[in-house]
Amino acid sequence: MNKTLGTTLLVSGTMIGAGMLAMPLTSAGIGFTFTVVLLISLWILLTYSALLFVEVYQTTESDSGIGTLSALYFGNAGRVVSTTVMFVFLYALLAAYISGGGEILMKATQSTGLFGQEGIFLHFIENFGIQVQSGGVFVSAMDAAGLTNEVNIFNVSPEMTLKIFIGIFTVFFGSFVIISTKVVDGFNRLLFFVMLVALVVVMFVMFPKASVQNLMAMPLDNALIISAAPIFFTSYGFHGSIPSLVKYMEGDVRGLRIAIVAGSAITLVGYILWQLSTHGVLSQSEFTQILKEKPTLYGLIEACRRITGSEIIASAVQLFSALALVTSFLGVALGLFDCTEDMLRKGLHINAGRLLLGAITFLPPVLFAYFYPDFIAALSYAGQMFAFFAVVLPVGLVWKARRRYPNLPYRVAGGDIALIIALVIGIVVACIPFFVKAGMLPPVVG
Repeated sequence: MNKTLGTTLLVSGTMIGAGMLAMPLTSAGIGFTFTVVLLISLWILLTYSALLFVEVYQTTESDSGIGTLSALYFGNAGRVVSTTVMFVFLYALLAAYISGGGEILMKATQSTGLFGQEGIFLHFIENFGIQVQSGGVFVSAMDAAGLTNEVNIFNVSPEMTLKIFIGIFTVFFGSFVIISTKVVDGFNRLLFFVMLVALVVVMFVMFPKASVQNLMAMPLDNALIISAAPIFFTSYGFHGSIPSLVKYMEGDVRGLRIAIVAGSAITLVGYILWQLSTHGVLSQSEFTQILKEKPTLYGLIEACRRITGSEIIASAVQLFSALALVTSFLGVALGLFDCTEDMLRKGLHINAGRLLLGAITFLPPVLFAYFYPDFIAALSYAGQMFAFFAVVLPVGLVWKARRRYPNLPYRVAGGDIALIIALVIGIVVACIPFFVKAGMLPPVVG
């Protein structure tokens, strides 16, 4: 039961990312009612597809990864395709989280006075003759003439400072993943609790200002509902972590079913409550004004702060954003770590230690964040990649597994008809961004 609770929070923590807070901007022109309908519909689809993985895992060892599952039913070609898509998507996602996490960490240390120009740390190291100034790290040194000069031993540009904090963020939080899944579980529980408190504080401030009239607003354009679907679709993404969760739960089908349904339901409730708060406080005309002037999370929060008159909203949202980014980072990193282990151990027959696995997991996204940030642009195809391994792949695996093993103890309800419906919806959602780009559907923020 303890593992089931931890797995439930890992499922929810992976899904609830910092992007959740900006979701009301995506749904601004849709209205609260149709936003809830869309959120519930996609929750059903992606919870169903996650349970398909649980069904197919009954046919193999619990420590098998996505690549091994694909090879079992689609041969080596299936392994190569599924592993490649997983690596590109998770590396790009991890690079984005690492970049964002490094920036948050840098701003936090500067604002707390630890590393600012008047910070505690800098005053401490000055006792050793070291000074950090704009442009570098300086030490006092005596030249041949016996004169003392300040020598720049390390150039510290703003870009370099950010890279240092990116490294610190990755090493610190990545170490939890390298140590063990159990450690990630425990740390995630703590973060999730604090994150929940921050969200409750925000909603406590906003609910009294909510208006039923605002919540009854209808879509400005019905086509906006279709355009918003891919963004809400990816907001339920935890499927890349499922192999890690199956391994952690040692293939416990009942526990996994509870964790997936409960964890995704917690996320759904969180999404609906946040939409209720923002759509209740802001009218559609105010949403439209935000989209014109400042279509960002900060624009949304500033509008909410102005209407509620509360200064605590910004601080609580910043705390929630930071913790949500970390919990998402942990879930994605855990999935990538175990995907790497599966590729090496079962694909290439290499038994790698956890330190080597950690290096393969974290070094590429750090290098992408340092030297090739454009790699994160791969996330512009996040909907297509996510649709592949969250819907298309599990549907294909279960379709084959049911014919090879017709009497499995657990079988997801719906039969072949549900599989076909899920496949069609997944493909349609993946194609929507192309219609938006072609001007056939209206664009949304997200």
